[in-house]
Amino acid sequence: MPVQDFSHFNLRAHRPLLDELRDFYVRIVGLQVGPRPPLNHYGYWLYAGPRAVLHLSEARPDDVRPANVISTYDHTSFQCTDPQQYAQQLRAAGIAFRVNQVPLTGDLQYFFQDPAGNGVELVFES
Repeated sequence: MPVQDFSHFNLRAHRPLLDELRDFYVRIVGLQVGPRPPLNHYGYWLYAGPRAVLHLSEARPDDVRPANVISTYDHTSFQCTDPQQYAQQLRAAGIAFRVNQVPLTGDLQYFFQDPAGNGVELVFES
């Protein structure tokens, strides 16, 4: 019973932040809002191509979901193309990002944070 593949990750937030996260991951990262089953809570499914890789779920009114919490979670990574376009987009949006080049492979990485303080990496194969 080995794991076969990665499915998705989920971010849960109250509605205003949830909508801000949706807009961020669509406008900045390049995911697309797509079909979502009629679940018993509000949310969005964001797609990379044909896969729903990010689920955004509305927190219950009594659910405490503090932003910018320090934990073992570091970032989520997305495979991308056209690093120059992404760099221009990040700068135009006023998003600070750190650039790194992976030794041996030469892959380029951009690291930054989403509106809730979650780490995001965009990786570009060399």
